[in-house]
Amino acid sequence: MINQPRKPLKWVGSSKRDLDAMPGDVQDVFGHAIDLAQAGGKHPDAKAMSGFGSAAVVEVVEDYRGNTYRAVYTVKFAGWVYVLHCFQKKSKTGIQTPKQDLDLINARLNAAKSDFDAWRANRESRQ
Repeated sequence: MINQPRKPLKWVGSSKRDLDAMPGDVQDVFGHAIDLAQAGGKHPDAKAMSGFGSAAVVEVVEDYRGNTYRAVYTVKFAGWVYVLHCFQKKSKTGIQTPKQDLDLINARLNAAKSDFDAWRANRESRQ
């Protein structure tokens, strides 16, 4: 097996603090999922989040003691993993992600794109 370099990780907005505030068991599941993404793999519970096109945005859902937690990340930008949002789903009706969270994910995806574009431009200017 070829040993691929691990993809660097970037936390967008408050995603790292939000993950750190979650129960330890949830942190372990999400940490493992993110670690697998960095290694080029995919957690068995990771799935493409609808509304973002193809598999550009991935979510992992974990139920813990009657609460539902989600971690959302993207591997859309070559060679990088951006963690966009970690949150506890508060809505009591349906399984849909609340609009407020979808808007935040969209804004953070745009911020990740800007960050990646700046990184790529900087790298190309040094070559």
